[in-house]
Amino acid sequence: MILKNMFPVVASLVVILGLTSRTLGAGAELPQYFEVRTYTTKSAEQQQRINDYWQQAAVPAYNRMGIKPIGVFTELQDSATNKIYVLVPCDSVEVFAAIPVKLAADVAYQKLATEFLSAPKTNAAYERIESSLLVAFDGMKHVFVPPSDKRPNVFELRTYVSSSEGKGLNKIKMFESGEITVMKEVGLAPIFYGRTIVGSPMPSLVYLTCGEDLVAHKKHWAGFSAAPVWKQLQADPQYKDNMTTAIKVMLKRTAASQL
Repeated sequence: MILKNMFPVVASLVVILGLTSRTLGAGAELPQYFEVRTYTTKSAEQQQRINDYWQQAAVPAYNRMGIKPIGVFTELQDSATNKIYVLVPCDSVEVFAAIPVKLAADVAYQKLATEFLSAPKTNAAYERIESSLLVAFDGMKHVFVPPSDKRPNVFELRTYVSSSEGKGLNKIKMFESGEITVMKEVGLAPIFYGRTIVGSPMPSLVYLTCGEDLVAHKKHWAGFSAAPVWKQLQADPQYKDNMTTAIKVMLKRTAASQL
């Protein structure tokens, strides 16, 4: 879904999801919402402009709203067409929906972002933006920030697509019945898990894991595959055929990233 089409949809969701939040009670731990934004590029220059925009203008502005940490990543292998992925964690859908208005009123942001936001088609800052809105799993309701002494150098963004909404919810149940715990135990260090509520593809879930380096990350995945709990879940007939496609992207942080 193109970014400019998302906010009217989100505005209509605010009432529904806001009412849901209030019915849970003030003391309940509510799940975060995650925007995953993807910039398509055609040159290293565009990639640098996107990073500079987030590092100098957007990340400080989002932080002033209390929205942090912001993750800004690019594909692990450099190329002229690398995509830039941005993770924006929000404590509620109302917080997410208020972002455009607050950015418009932020004088410092507007000054620093003007050139990027008004780039002409003859010198575009990027080719296209796509964006999805996710709600965190009950099994991990908030973004996890790896400790500074174990700062990861590689990240893996996975999207699991299901054949129906019921199958998608079943796959989430599978995660919450043991997959998340095992991933943490073997060192995959998950940063977030989210169910797509606006965006493409749907139905789907998205999650981000990380590792010290590519070799260590692969070793952690091998540990997950060998874990008895995972083998038991995989063999359980109630979870059969609950996903059709796995989209995997290896990433590294950019200078703008707070993760």
